Amino acid sequence: MRTFPSRPWWYVGLTLFGLAFGYLEAGIVVYLRALYYPEGFAFPLVLPEDTFVLTVEVGREAATLFMLLGAALAAGWNGWTRYAAFSLLFGVWDIIYYLVLKWLLDWPESILDFDVLFLIPVPWIAPCLAPILISVGLILSAIVIERLDARGVSFSPNRWEWALAVGGGVIALYTFMRDLPAGLHQAMPMPYPWGLFALGYLLALAAFISACRRALR
Repeated sequence: MRTFPSRPWWYVGLTLFGLAFGYLEAGIVVYLRALYYPEGFAFPLVLPEDTFVLTVEVGREAATLFMLLGAALAAGWNGWTRYAAFSLLFGVWDIIYYLVLKWLLDWPESILDFDVLFLIPVPWIAPCLAPILISVGLILSAIVIERLDARGVSFSPNRWEWALAVGGGVIALYTFMRDLPAGLHQAMPMPYPWGLFALGYLLALAAFISACRRALR
């Protein structure tokens, strides 16, 4: 029986980084909520009167993404394994972030509670479940791509698969960034378009499955 190389330390190293980074991110949010939401986080948002603080927070978010990207570039050995490393890091980081907030603040009360996901380029507003589902998908895609690479299989989506994946991603991002009143004008969140999110998610999933099936032929 043919065996394929195992890379346990690749998974261990990236997972440890994601675990630690998730706790670090949650710790920062604990401090911010102690300052701006001492009675507990809730919408409508409390916008800092000092724009300097908001500017620093946006810069910190950008730095967070660059840290994940830098670690992924160091951990991978070609384009797709670097993508897999970034996906694994991002997915673990995001899920651990919510688990730590639940542990420290008992928040969210429900995975359907709304959260501010990012601030770049505008606030992203969505129920916690939406980014968690994306993170699960990223982790699974990372494992599949790494295992294909270990087998010497080239993962190379065609233009139609790229179009589906990018289209699905754009749809998902739209569902996050569409609620400008809640993000910028202290309004309550609009009902989340789960049907639209599901469409984007399934398009990206279909593209990934199609590319994997072609690679294994």
